Amino acid sequence: MSSRQLPDRARFGVRFSLLARRWRRLLDADLAAAGLTDATWVPLIHLQETGGGITQKELAERVGVEASSLVRVLDILSGQGLIERRRGEKDARTRFVYLTSAGSERVAEIRRQLWEVEQHLLIDLPDAAIAEMLQHFDKIEQRLAARETARERAGK
Repeated sequence: MSSRQLPDRARFGVRFSLLARRWRRLLDADLAAAGLTDATWVPLIHLQETGGGITQKELAERVGVEASSLVRVLDILSGQGLIERRRGEKDARTRFVYLTSAGSERVAEIRRQLWEVEQHLLIDLPDAAIAEMLQHFDKIEQRLAARETARERAGK
């Protein structure tokens, strides 16, 4: 049975995953032309999305890399003056990561570049349809979080 013969609901996950990969490859290629790698622009976006002040471990989980790999990237971003790391007040071993003002400016540049690409990809989709998709993404994201929490509890 070909995938086209499957009901839409049975095709959704694989299709969504493949589309997300293609979307990300295109964004990465456009941002690479501006001198940014996915290893550097993605953490900056996550820091802005969270408001900063998250631990290196939390940031690594959001980015989807090992904490040790992220440390090298954070060293680069820190060296460029885009982020700063602060020791935790309760535990000096814990490092919290924040965007600097230069980091916030860089994120604004990244957002402008992303906006240009996304405008092209979404050109004929009405704003209402995009808003509805985002609401659906929120529901899916909530369910993913609930499953992850249930798995963590079961594993402990």
